[in-house]
Amino acid sequence: MIVDNAVYRDGVRVPLDGDVRDLATVRDRCGPHDFVWIGLFEPDEAELSEVADVFDLHPLAVEDAVSAHQRPKLERYDDTLFLVLKTLWYVDEDDAVETGEISLFVGGDFVVTVRHGSGGGLHEARQALENRQKVLAHGPSAVVYAVCDQVVDHYEAVSRDLVEDVDEVETSVFSDERTNDSARIYVLKRELAEVRRAVLPLRGPIHQFAQGSVAGIVPEAGPYFRDVGDHLARLTETVDTLDGLLSSAFEAHMAQITMRQNDDMRKISAGVALFVGPTLIGSIYGMNFRHMPELGWVAGYPMALTLMALIAGGLLVAFKKSGWL
Repeated sequence: MIVDNAVYRDGVRVPLDGDVRDLATVRDRCGPHDFVWIGLFEPDEAELSEVADVFDLHPLAVEDAVSAHQRPKLERYDDTLFLVLKTLWYVDEDDAVETGEISLFVGGDFVVTVRHGSGGGLHEARQALENRQKVLAHGPSAVVYAVCDQVVDHYEAVSRDLVEDVDEVETSVFSDERTNDSARIYVLKRELAEVRRAVLPLRGPIHQFAQGSVAGIVPEAGPYFRDVGDHLARLTETVDTLDGLLSSAFEAHMAQITMRQNDDMRKISAGVALFVGPTLIGSIYGMNFRHMPELGWVAGYPMALTLMALIAGGLLVAFKKSGWL
């Protein structure tokens, strides 16, 4: 349940003796300017309720953190902030964007992070933050920034993979080979919608943090959140651009299918026309009338064959010049 549990003082992690799972004891060791950061991974309701009792977390927020099916949002319960982030990672083999969730409970002297899903581990974010004493000295606000920054960095990694796949689709659509790209285009557009559902709702809370308008987030952390906000704005533009490119690629793909069908019909029609003349001549001479002038000719049969060949050859040359064959 508990991935990590640490007390921080003046931007430095305080060494702890004993069991880090003893939440009450760890919190009691916090001084007036210290804070504790507890990281949880997929706790059940009973496990999270134990944490809620120690930190006086609101039951509605606890329920949301357990269910892990929330959209990105920022809510306040008394003196505690509740922030939900969606985590994303890309499975290139399936052209699939997988999602997880991170919930943060932020108080004056604590941060509780609850993570769901195999992606979005916060160990790297914690280590990076512990190596930046000046940033970590901002307290719980620094943890919120570090988590948001890592989540958005993962968004950018997903967007780079999507850019590569969209480039592959464009290359395939405009190649000379006959390809069926409609299914892949649909899958990529669906995954872009998944990214958009994670990115767009997060812009509001990050903007509020950057403006210093959220109680519990120190104004001094504003520049860091502005940097995260810039990344989110760039991601939004990338997602919109990729969605537009996929729409254009789909329209081009359908147009190419129509053109190829028309080309196929021209070739079929030209092939059928090659046999129309010979068939007409053969059907006329097969009507079995007694009084037909050519029936008595010695050269009638060779003449009919020659006429068939000339008609078919003439049509073949005409179709070749027009590009129908």
